[in-house]
Amino acid sequence: MKEIKDTDRIKQYLSQYGLEHVLPEGLRQHLALYRFESDEALCLQGEEPQYIHFIVQGKVKVYTTSTEGKTLLINFTTPLGVIGEIECLRRKENLNTVTAVSPVETIGFHKRWLSQYEGEVSFLRFLLDMVTDKFYLKSISLSYNLLYPVEVRIASYLLSISTEDENGAFSGVSMTSLKDTANLIGTSYRHLNRVLQGFSQSGLVERSKKTLIVKDRKGLTDVAGRNIYENGERKL
Repeated sequence: MKEIKDTDRIKQYLSQYGLEHVLPEGLRQHLALYRFESDEALCLQGEEPQYIHFIVQGKVKVYTTSTEGKTLLINFTTPLGVIGEIECLRRKENLNTVTAVSPVETIGFHKRWLSQYEGEVSFLRFLLDMVTDKFYLKSISLSYNLLYPVEVRIASYLLSISTEDENGAFSGVSMTSLKDTANLIGTSYRHLNRVLQGFSQSGLVERSKKTLIVKDRKGLTDVAGRNIYENGERKL
């Protein structure tokens, strides 16, 4: 996590997402801009959170790990997502692990300031809305998304983790991480390989020994129907 000293960008993000209408004026004085690189953790399951983060740029992956070491993907979160508000409000450990899929920027503040402003009606209503949405989406992810065919889950996952550069090329997925991918979306490594082989034969992806690259994003979208792991960008 790297703190960026840029008050103008903070103000720009506050305006872009309507946060100046819900964050108390006193709290806005304690906001900071943070940057996380790809694969960097914003928070780890079981640790005590220190900050509340508003995701204002990029995408993060949210997943949970069982006591047996099995992981399950909950969703991907894009702006305007909030990380740490439930745990800081309830003074609990982190429920999930959150890692950056792409470079991510957040506006955050230390939890010590929360108690001074949680009585503000608009701020409290905003946090309640975010918490309600989060638990609703988690309920869907853990119960409903696993009922989708594996093809839909894999297509949705690939759509979520593949990022496009300025030349229109999509980032690759390391083939060494496919076992983790199978675990995350709730299928076997063998079944995942069969589906990816079909995707490759259809021209949706291109496989090499080290990397898998999305070649036909529209085709994957047709397979998924909709991305079951994302709900799109939210503004107030």
